[in-house]
Amino acid sequence: MKRNTIAGFAIIFLLSSCNNNEKMLDSLADYNNSKEAKGYHFGDRLTLPKEVTDNAETITVSFGENETSNLTIDPKFFTLGDNNVTFIIKTKSGETLSQDATINVFAKKTEQNISYNIVAEYPHDPTNFVEGFLMEGNMIYESAGLDGDSKLVKYTLGSSTPSVIEKQPIDVFSEGCAIVGDKIYQLTYKNKIGFVYDKNSLKKLSQFPLPNMIGEGWGLTYDGKNLIATDGSKNLYFLDINSPSKVVRTVSVAGHAETYNNINELEFHKGFIYSNVWHKPIILKINPATGEAIGKFDFTKLTHENDQGNSEHVLNGIAFKGDNMLITGKNWTKIYEVAIQ
Repeated sequence: MKRNTIAGFAIIFLLSSCNNNEKMLDSLADYNNSKEAKGYHFGDRLTLPKEVTDNAETITVSFGENETSNLTIDPKFFTLGDNNVTFIIKTKSGETLSQDATINVFAKKTEQNISYNIVAEYPHDPTNFVEGFLMEGNMIYESAGLDGDSKLVKYTLGSSTPSVIEKQPIDVFSEGCAIVGDKIYQLTYKNKIGFVYDKNSLKKLSQFPLPNMIGEGWGLTYDGKNLIATDGSKNLYFLDINSPSKVVRTVSVAGHAETYNNINELEFHKGFIYSNVWHKPIILKINPATGEAIGKFDFTKLTHENDQGNSEHVLNGIAFKGDNMLITGKNWTKIYEVAIQ
């Protein structure tokens, strides 16, 4: 009789333990959509479900190769935006459980809405599907995309007729470009290579493979030390200028309540990165050290005036003329000079 009583208690304990484990895993599975999972900032402590904290001996957060038992949002482990993690829980009953989850991290400050005035308009070749857009002196350098019609062109601001043109092979889709000294670096969309040109003649000098972690070539700029590339994700990839196939560091972009995926055409100016977001009529001002979007320009009106009813004719060109910004877009008929307020 005593033996049967002990066996009964063991079964009850086992069922209770399984029930607790199920509750813990269910609560973590729902964590992705919970209020607590949204709006974390660096320095905050993770708020986990009571079902977990009441029954866990230890909790570890795994990021794949890295893991930590510190439940504070530490930039050593977390990035801005969405972080895919695995919670590893050792229960008080000695079992080990694991559950995937997403933790969202945002900037502490709200993006400032930046005011501007349009001070001039210039013609732009509407056949150019703009992917990269630069200005140096009075010259515009433009990388135009599309399969079979990709090219790098150079022309004087105010004239949309190219003074120099370098057409790409039919299987190349041109993307973002950046000036580095007397050279122009250019990305390609899906060819997994970049090109280097002579800035004056636009003659191709060499090419290089894109880093493996960059899925596609999108935007490109230069901060005086590194090339900075985008691939349509939330990430900015800082590339070694002496070896552009090497990623020096990666920074993710987010605002106070939003992760900015589809970061695209880039321009570096006076310590900040300016970027458009594909298919959105905005340009972000980004702190390159942290990835925080600290400011935002709204160009909705100009985008509507130039898209001609085509959803692909998006804002996609950023350059600077002194402290004024030049903007244009894919197949737009104009370049706008904007004075920042």
